[in-house]
Amino acid sequence: MVDIPDISEYVRHHNSKIGKAGAGRHPDDPDPVRASKARAVWWLGLAALLTGPLVGGVVPGTVALLLAGQFRRDAYPAGGFLTGARQVRHGEWLAWAGILLAGAAVVAAVLIAVFRLAATPDGPQFPPTVD
Repeated sequence: MVDIPDISEYVRHHNSKIGKAGAGRHPDDPDPVRASKARAVWWLGLAALLTGPLVGGVVPGTVALLLAGQFRRDAYPAGGFLTGARQVRHGEWLAWAGILLAGAAVVAAVLIAVFRLAATPDGPQFPPTVD
C-alpha cells in the first residue's frame, strides 16, 4: 500500500505563508506592502489642514494631491501588491480641507481689508469751524 501524506498540513502551512492575499496567489509573488507615498500623502494632508488657516496649507496640500496622483499611477500596475489607498483617500480629504481653509482665510482677509478701507473717510478732514 502507498502511504498518502496528509494534504491538509501542507495547505495550512502554504496558506499561512500566503497571508491575507488568499490561496490563489503564487508563493513567489511579493508580499503586499503599504506604499510610502500613502503615508506621505496623509501627513502632508494633515499639515495642510493644520496650517490652512494661516494660508500655509496650500503648499503641503498641493504636494499631497500631486503625490496621490503618483500613488494611483504606481498602485494600478502593481496589481494589488501596493496598498494604502484608504490612507491616500483620507490624505486627499485633509489636503482639500487645508486648501479650502487657506482660501477662506484669504477671502476673510480681503473682506476685512475692504471693510476697513470703506470705514475710513476719504479726503482731508477739516475742523467743524471751516465751511
